[in-house]
Amino acid sequence: MKLSSFKVLIPAMVLPMPALAADLELNIEIPRINAAEYHRPYLAAWIEKADNSVASNLAVWYDLDMKNGEGTKWLKDMRQWWRRSGRTLQMPVDGVSGATRPVGQHAVSFKGNSKALAGLAPGRYTLVVEAAREVGGREMLTIPFEWPAKAQNLSAQGKTELGKVKVVVKP
Repeated sequence: MKLSSFKVLIPAMVLPMPALAADLELNIEIPRINAAEYHRPYLAAWIEKADNSVASNLAVWYDLDMKNGEGTKWLKDMRQWWRRSGRTLQMPVDGVSGATRPVGQHAVSFKGNSKALAGLAPGRYTLVVEAAREVGGREMLTIPFEWPAKAQNLSAQGKTELGKVKVVVKP
């Protein structure tokens, strides 16, 4: 083999390999609450970096059907999400915002190459889910995870406005 062949091979061997994409599945339980006046919760789910800045908004569920966009008026009741990201967004956000959900389990999946995940560099992140309900309470759950290092099946249990929240990372 000629020496010039090694000049071509050596740089190719030392270049860093890109991180492999992973998929993320999110399962959010909205519990049944016995209340005289029940309203579906507004909910925001996002990914935070280690410095608590928002890496990606995953879902914002609110009352889309109110005339003149009045449903956006109560988005600020999800205080942490509003302070970190919500107030800078023009709602609705394509692929992120949607209608409130009824009691039960709700699954949302994201492919590694989706807009929500494509910009995530390898590292440690926190999934945050915050819910607020009119004539109700507020609750926020956090689930730390690594991206995209390994398969992960993590969860947190809510006490009032949220039930069990699960995040599954699939390499």
